[in-house]
This record gives sequence, structure tokens and C-alpha cells, in this order.
Amino acid sequence: MTERLYYNDSYLRRFSANIAARSGDGLTVYLDRTAFYPTSGGQPFDTGVIGGSAVVEVAEEGERIAHRVATPVAADAVECEIDWPRRFDHMQQHTGQHLLSAVFDSLFGLRTVSFHLGAEICTIDLEGGEVTASTVREAERRANELVCENRPVAVGFEDAAEAEGLRKASEREGTLRIVSIDSLDRSACGGTHVRYTGEIGPILARKVEKVRQTWRVEFVCGMRAIARARADYDALAKTAQLFSSALDQVPAFAASQIEAAHAAEKAVRKLTLELALRQGKELYDATEPGADGVRRISRRIERGSLEELRAVAQSFTTQAKAVFVAALEDPPSLLIAASEDSGVDAGKALKAALAEAGGRGGGNARVAQGSVADRDGLARALARL
Repeated sequence: MTERLYYNDSYLRRFSANIAARSGDGLTVYLDRTAFYPTSGGQPFDTGVIGGSAVVEVAEEGERIAHRVATPVAADAVECEIDWPRRFDHMQQHTGQHLLSAVFDSLFGLRTVSFHLGAEICTIDLEGGEVTASTVREAERRANELVCENRPVAVGFEDAAEAEGLRKASEREGTLRIVSIDSLDRSACGGTHVRYTGEIGPILARKVEKVRQTWRVEFVCGMRAIARARADYDALAKTAQLFSSALDQVPAFAASQIEAAHAAEKAVRKLTLELALRQGKELYDATEPGADGVRRISRRIERGSLEELRAVAQSFTTQAKAVFVAALEDPPSLLIAASEDSGVDAGKALKAALAEAGGRGGGNARVAQGSVADRDGLARALARL
């Protein structure tokens, strides 16, 4: 059994311990006492040093805590040190989560059903109703007010049968570790936390999205919130510079540019279609009928898209007795279009050609399109058309 020092003192950075057991390769050690937090309850493990060897993972194994180290540790009595910046960041995020979850619960009756503390962002999943942008803004505002009030955050131990007023009922039996925010929240939790809400720092609630039956809210606290706000500002400032506009005018300016781009794209599509119709008609007029009275034309392009020729082909075959075949070298593909009175069923003709070349595709009697594996297959398919 490992004595968990972080239960009573989340601020403990250095401690002495004895190695009670080792794995066969010496890369996993079990201490008699530890301040290293193992992955649990949505909070990642601590890193640091044990006897001069870097700690790369910490995990619970029943009543023991396993410490995975980079190199074997020879000594039995060791000096240990926690990676404090990482630990304090986790303390800010986890206590911020308790605070934010309590606010969502008290203001809107939204219950936190899961928590994840990631390397860059944190999330809570809420149930009990829809979470809108205005809901998130109000919760963020109130949470930051409570940060500024610098309320005490206390850790205590109570028997599970006697613990009352918990934000979320615990299924554990025996002694519970209770983390309390003065006059706001009581939660059963084994994680590391700050002593006062002021140490959480600013709380920045960000994206909200529906995830199955819950609503997921992304947030960051403390130095993460400052770093994220700085990155957001820099991105907005760069965008404003590109648009030659003031920061607060960027959304409106971007919306107007998008609208103009959509209008231009629509105009281009219209002009492209008109050009294709004209080209198809001109090609038809310039093509001599065969002995059967059918005008046939074939086009071959090295690379690009057959969609560029599709409208031309359809325009060509809106005329009487006409067949249009297009081939693309890269990626190898085919297009065939036929007028209703040409005597050619485009879909059937393509299917037969692709069967010969081992390709795939489909269409209807008027227009069909498919692809083959390589240029040899393309040549075999073309030979059938």
C-alpha cells in the first residue's frame, strides 16, 4: 500500500521515500510514500524525478502506485521531486473545473457527468438541458467573480455514509476525500487542488458542442487562459491587418468578403455553363456526321477533371444523333454522353468498356462516367467505345 502524500498537501514538491518494490527490468518502482499523482478522475499523472531518473508515467495498481521511470534506480532510499509547473497547471485546471461545474449546476441545473484535463484544453460534459452560448457566457462571468472573491478551497475526510451536501453522490464506501469551495461546492475527489479560488486565475470558457445526449464545454484556466487569449488576440490582429480593418470590424468584414466570394463563384459557374453550352454547339456544328448520320467526337486530356468537359459533352449531345467521349490520363477515367436518337446507351457502353479494363463507374443512358486503375486500362476501355 502506497501512502498518498498529495491527499493532504498538493503543494508538496520534494519528498524522500523508500522503494518498496521494483519490476524485473527496474523501470517501474513502487514507493512506500508518494506525492506523484497517478492518472485518475480525468486528471493526468504527474512527472518529475525519482532518484535522478525521470518519471514518465504514474498509474494506480490497486492500493499501490506504479511509477514508470526512464532509467533503473539503484538506490532503495530516494529523493523525489515533482514537476511543479505541470502540477500547478493541473491544480488550476481541476479546481477551475469544480468551480465551473458548481456554477453551471447552481445557475442552470446542469450537472457535470464527466471531466477531461488535456494537455492544452479541458472539457466538461453537462446534462440537464441545452447549453447555449449565452449560458456559457453567464457561467464564465459568475465563475470569474468567484475567482476574484478568493474563496478558500479545503480538503477534508468524511465517512461516505455521513457525507452530506455533495454536488454529485459518491458510490464509494468508507472514507471519502471531500474538496470544498467555501459556501459553493462539496465534491468527493482525489485530485490535486489550489488553496484559494484566486489561485485558479482567469477562467476562459470556449467552444460548446452537442455530444450524444450531453453538452461538452471546452475551457482553460490560469496561465492556459492567458496563453489562449493571447493566441486568439494575435490571430484576430493578424486577420485585421490582412483586411486593413479594426479588430472589432473583422467579423462584419469577413462576412461581406464571404458573401462577395459566393456571388463571384455563382457568376463564374453561370459563365462557365454558358461557355460550355456554346462550345458544345460549336463542336457539333464543326463535326461531320458518320455514315450512320451520328456525329462522334473524342477528347483526351492529360490531367484535371472530367467535370470540365461534362457540360460540353451534354451540350454536344442535346443535338440530334451525337456521341461524345472524353478520357482523362491522370487519374485515368472516362466520360461518355449520347443523344437519345444516337442508338447508343451511354451507361451500357461504359459498363462494357470498364468490364474489359477492370474499372468501375456508372450512369444512365444519356451520360455515364467511370475510372480505371492505370493508363493501359484506359486504352483498353477506349478501344471498346
